[in-house]
Amino acid sequence: MNKDTFIIGFMLFALFFGAGNLIYPPTLGIDSGTSYWVAISGFVLTGVGLPILAVTAISYVKNDAREIADHVHPLFGLIFTSIVYLAIGPFFGIPRAASVAFEMSVEPFSDGASTLSLFIFTTIFFLFVYIVSLNPSKMVDRVGQFLTPILLLAIVGLSIGGFLLIDSTLPGPTEKYESSPFFTGFVEGYLTMDAIAALAFGIIVVNAFKERGVTTQQQLVKSTLKAGIITGIGLITVYGSIGWIGAKMADQGTYTNGGEILSSAAHMIFGSFGTLLLGVIVALACFTTSVGLVVASGQFFNKVTRVPYRWIILCVTIGSYLIANQGLNTIINFSVPVLVFIYPIAIVLILLTFLRGLFQGSPLVYRGAILLTAIVSLYDGLIAFGFDLAAITPFMESLPLFPIGLSWLVPAIIGGMIGFFAHNTIRPSFSR
Repeated sequence: MNKDTFIIGFMLFALFFGAGNLIYPPTLGIDSGTSYWVAISGFVLTGVGLPILAVTAISYVKNDAREIADHVHPLFGLIFTSIVYLAIGPFFGIPRAASVAFEMSVEPFSDGASTLSLFIFTTIFFLFVYIVSLNPSKMVDRVGQFLTPILLLAIVGLSIGGFLLIDSTLPGPTEKYESSPFFTGFVEGYLTMDAIAALAFGIIVVNAFKERGVTTQQQLVKSTLKAGIITGIGLITVYGSIGWIGAKMADQGTYTNGGEILSSAAHMIFGSFGTLLLGVIVALACFTTSVGLVVASGQFFNKVTRVPYRWIILCVTIGSYLIANQGLNTIINFSVPVLVFIYPIAIVLILLTFLRGLFQGSPLVYRGAILLTAIVSLYDGLIAFGFDLAAITPFMESLPLFPIGLSWLVPAIIGGMIGFFAHNTIRPSFSR
């Protein structure tokens, strides 16, 4: 592996590693207890494995994630990919990052942070996001060479302190981790949003390698996979470390979220300096993720609308800025149902990209798999929004894997098989 591969791998790590990636592993740790290592294995599979697969999938296409979704239908490709970019960009992903950065890096040092302080913080935050995003070609060097090492050093400092200074016995797992800790961790990995974000970040990685002289598709796929492995090693190390801190904090108090767990651990290990260290970690993680999402959204909508990139990212930044000032709870309440709907569809599209050689890339296979996946995930999304769907709930609950949150999986397989048989039936009839 050469220097460019490491730099791009570090950049991808920083883009993936946002606020949610810091918050959820400690929560998993404190809830899973003695089943921690089994649970974190499931979390890593979706929180690391799927995003790396998604980035590699983008290296197989000529343009961006829309080309993957276009196999279903060009109109579906446009609509679904636009929804993905809006969800992880100005509607939810970027505002959430800014709000979490504020709550964990500013609020601990202020007496009752106000709406005004949030306004001031987000104004400064998004001004710098916009400036760095103006020149995406320089972003790789800025993030990969400078911000990522600082981020990693801060995390290493907190993790080492946790391993050495927090001495406690792991409790038994909570109820949801008792029966199937691996699959519970698997579903918890959804919350990172990284498999969806990878559809946006993938084009940044591919373009970065192209700018460095990688031209053939074989070289591009191989280089992207190598960078992904570097990213994956970093993410697995970090998830394992901060998740273990969460597990060790179980008997230290009661916490409502992973942010509180890490804040308490940081203060316990390093005092006020620990709180400051955690603030630096979160601020850097949220900033790098926000820049990556602004750049990816700008490049995508520039292609779709032909509006100049500078104006696109200005709109994305302003939209994110306005939504971020609504507060973190509001953002989360609206984002979760949307993510529950689109996440399974994105996973199926990613997997079909690698399996398409088995069915000659038939649109019928894509349509069958995506249709049944979308029906189940739409139900899950509407339930998360609070809709009462009592008429169909008994049927949905009878689907395989429903108790562990994977009720869409078997319908996706059945839909794909129906499409495959339809493809093989229609094709011979046309050849006669």
